[in-house]
Amino acid sequence: MALIAPRVTAGLPADDARNLARSLQDSNDITVFVDGTVHRLPDQAKDAVVDLLARLSRGETVTVSSVEEMLTTSQAAELAGISHTYLRNMTDRGEIPVEYRGTHRRIRQAAIMAWLEKQKRKEAAANAAEEAAGPDDTPVDRAW
Repeated sequence: MALIAPRVTAGLPADDARNLARSLQDSNDITVFVDGTVHRLPDQAKDAVVDLLARLSRGETVTVSSVEEMLTTSQAAELAGISHTYLRNMTDRGEIPVEYRGTHRRIRQAAIMAWLEKQKRKEAAANAAEEAAGPDDTPVDRAW
């Protein structure tokens, strides 16, 4: 897993920390307003936000970062629904970016998802071109 651009926020001043701690006490509803629009957070996001706010309410300095998952070639191939060998060949040709950890290849999950999306677009374009060509009017010889 690769750490992506951490951001450090200093602890809150004592008065702000106390007010935030009081607000969080026994609260089960975390509602977020973004540009005046109300968003109710899913449980997983709510837990992360409450944890962040609780740490700030204690006056702690907080570092927020995200982790991008790095996959082995076997995991990436399984996710993409292709063979391990085919995936390795694509990384060798530079079609899918790869990073090496020693002699081991690691592929970002986002790279596999981008490749899958590209394949969907190609398939949709091919289907659209096929439909635009119209039905095949070639006579079929049916000698039964």
